[in-house]
Amino acid sequence: MNERLLVVEDEETLCASLKRVLTKEGYYVETIGSAEAALNIFGEGFYDVIITDIILPGITGIELLKKIKETIPEQIVIIMTAYASLETAVEALRAGAYDYVVKPIMHEEIKQIVKNAIKQGALQDENTLLRKQIERQYDLNRIIGESPAMRSVVNDVKAIADSGSNVLLLGETGTGKEFIARVIHNSSSRVSRPFIPVNLRTIPEDMLEPGLFGYVKGAFSDASISRRGLFEEANAGTIFIREILDMNQRIQSGLLSLLKSNEIRPVGGAQSLKADLRFIFATSMDIEAAVREGRFSDELYKLISGATVKLPPLRERAEDIEPLIMHMIRTLSNELCRTVRDIDSDVIETLRSYHWPGNIRELKNIVERAVLISDDGFIRAGHLPQSFQRR
Repeated sequence: MNERLLVVEDEETLCASLKRVLTKEGYYVETIGSAEAALNIFGEGFYDVIITDIILPGITGIELLKKIKETIPEQIVIIMTAYASLETAVEALRAGAYDYVVKPIMHEEIKQIVKNAIKQGALQDENTLLRKQIERQYDLNRIIGESPAMRSVVNDVKAIADSGSNVLLLGETGTGKEFIARVIHNSSSRVSRPFIPVNLRTIPEDMLEPGLFGYVKGAFSDASISRRGLFEEANAGTIFIREILDMNQRIQSGLLSLLKSNEIRPVGGAQSLKADLRFIFATSMDIEAAVREGRFSDELYKLISGATVKLPPLRERAEDIEPLIMHMIRTLSNELCRTVRDIDSDVIETLRSYHWPGNIRELKNIVERAVLISDDGFIRAGHLPQSFQRR
């Protein structure tokens, strides 16, 4: 086990008792008598859990908690409190304490709270590791391509990533619009906040508005409780709308109001909620034609098109095909537990000369198939679909 605990308590008897009980549970326990001294120790090492009394000489346990959270927001802190200071314990929870325990301390209770806190810490560590892996996967440096068209995309993404502007991504199906949307999010100050992709085609028409904006109890016949919508769930983060032209007129109107006011009005609600959202919209269709034909709001289009990035089709960036193929081979070999080291140069030329109606998505499918059926670590013409072999 060997998790490290720090107990901050000026009452020597209680301090010794907690150290004895928690050491028997297999933890490494350090004790200290003041918040100031605890801050010095905290700066020198890592602790899985910190347990602190509220009433301490000098600065209080609440002040200690706030200073710890300023340095390491994910640090788990448990507060000890007397009955008379329960109100202060609630303040501690608001300030980020994991839990509180009331004096006199019951040994079984503190052991269980610490055990639960350790589990919570392990889960936080897993989530932090996963988030860092995702951030690396969608890093700006992961955009592959040296063609002029892709260098222009990279420059555009760099310019707008941390601007806070809403973004419109244009490009044929399969050109990587969601990938670029995630890169923009991960290159912005919102990286630690939610990124929520929304596919309007998967939401039933009658649930589009309540699904996006939320609803209050009684808003419609099945609304037995109030629910938050996707927009509220993503607050302080980024919403990615995969195909904005799938929006009906009512949703367009609601979105226009949200973008103008930075407020979300739940269906059936009398009050609006403040919203801090960044939107990234995408379409593979001609949005300007939709505006001319009245299928898409001209006012909304003007509001979202200030930061527009156009993704080139793969056929217009043939020089990027080989580096894309080699990157896909490495990535897919790891994901599929295959050992593929190289690819025949004739195969690369065949793939470079193809017109790629499905763009990068189609290329990935072809490479994935070849990686799966290659049995000697080398991709040859015979590993391509029959349609390619007849070319």
